[in-house]
Amino acid sequence: MNYEEKWRAERERAGFLALADGAVFRGVAFGAREDRLGEAVFNTGMSSYQEIATDPSYAGQIVALTTAEVGNYGTNPDDAESRGLFLSGLVVNELAEPSNFRSTLPLDRLLADAGVPGLRALDTRSLTLHLRDHGSQKAYLHAGPEPMDPAEAVRRAREWEGLDGQDYAARVSCKVAYDFPHAESAELISHAEFAESPEFESHAESAENAETSSFAAERHPSFAPQAHPSFAAKRHPSFAPQAHPSFSGAADVAAPLVAVYDFGVKRNILRSLASFARVRVVPAKTPAEEVLALKPAGVFLSNGPADPAALPYAIENIRKILGLAPLEMHNAQCTMHNADAVDGKRTFSIQHSAFSIPVMGICLGHQLLALACGAKTGRLAFGHHGCNHPVKELATGKVQITSQNHNFAVLADSLPPELEVTHVNLNDGTIEGLRHKTLPAFSVQYHPEACPGPHDAAPLFARFQEMIHAETH
Repeated sequence: MNYEEKWRAERERAGFLALADGAVFRGVAFGAREDRLGEAVFNTGMSSYQEIATDPSYAGQIVALTTAEVGNYGTNPDDAESRGLFLSGLVVNELAEPSNFRSTLPLDRLLADAGVPGLRALDTRSLTLHLRDHGSQKAYLHAGPEPMDPAEAVRRAREWEGLDGQDYAARVSCKVAYDFPHAESAELISHAEFAESPEFESHAESAENAETSSFAAERHPSFAPQAHPSFAAKRHPSFAPQAHPSFSGAADVAAPLVAVYDFGVKRNILRSLASFARVRVVPAKTPAEEVLALKPAGVFLSNGPADPAALPYAIENIRKILGLAPLEMHNAQCTMHNADAVDGKRTFSIQHSAFSIPVMGICLGHQLLALACGAKTGRLAFGHHGCNHPVKELATGKVQITSQNHNFAVLADSLPPELEVTHVNLNDGTIEGLRHKTLPAFSVQYHPEACPGPHDAAPLFARFQEMIHAETH
């Protein structure tokens, strides 16, 4: 696009984002020239737009980036966090042309090829303030070539079902179980090269794994190394998996097996686990009996999108893995004991079996673990989205700067006595971490895999490793 075309488009500002409350924000279309419904949220990170675009947790969301300029370093296959793009749309202020030796594709092209619309030259500061004051909104992003009345877009946004009560995890999860390369073999391949491996083919490209929804059914073509042979052949050493801090040693053929429930897992989570374990990834709806049949040394509950309460199958599977009674029986026990409660406090205790498999959950997995133990979740006003959220560890008083992406949170007044709060958010006091008092299970609301960063919470994987070692020795 030449200079004259660029400024003509910005004067016309034919694209817009219409919110369900009637607010309309105008901009210039980029990416796919399509219209899309989604929940408008803002992300306060200063970088990592490719990790955001390829994070399955953003499924169903139109993400507004608060940083002033986006696109400077382009995109590349090694920074992809999943097999495709899952967000419904991307909104930015200034879209820059890439200028970085790692770039293989500009952000505009990445979105266009994946069928994801975007808006640039939009007042993201005004949009962010509106969402902060009025909460996350159902929205309609107009980036298509045909003119549209904003009032019609507002109507469509209001009529959209939204994310509440919707199971988006099943939509973004793999459909076939697969093994992720262990550290020894992972050192030899990049993200993009793994995308061409038989392991990836078996789950990401099989007929059973084809998506029928609006989400990306296949990985973006630019993620394949043959698309950029010179880049794949001359990758800088720091891009290799072994350079990542989670890879701390050589692979052990007798490494413990960790089963990962894929509710929208990011690849760097798998890499972090693969530094000390053999990793088996299973679809979101895999029965607990199948997971237990693998005889895993640990079970990991991944991140994912939308409403945790909409996944009753996952809640029941987690209870079985923890050795807890079915939820119906548990609720009956709670009712019986609450009738005899003293000063309104519940006195029941959860009965569980003798065996204990260490369980770790993050983000959606954190919420699901809490629900499985009898807690409740609720919606936040505008969610937590970004990589600069301060979290305090109560046991030590230490503060971590964390990466987060969630619209729901565990309700503090719903916690059963078996759960202890370990971390809190310093911005709004919400629960950021939990541990079970009698079972080897813990969870955090944020992303310790540091992609996007920071790396403050990376030691949590070591804690999970220690729990596995303690239970298996």
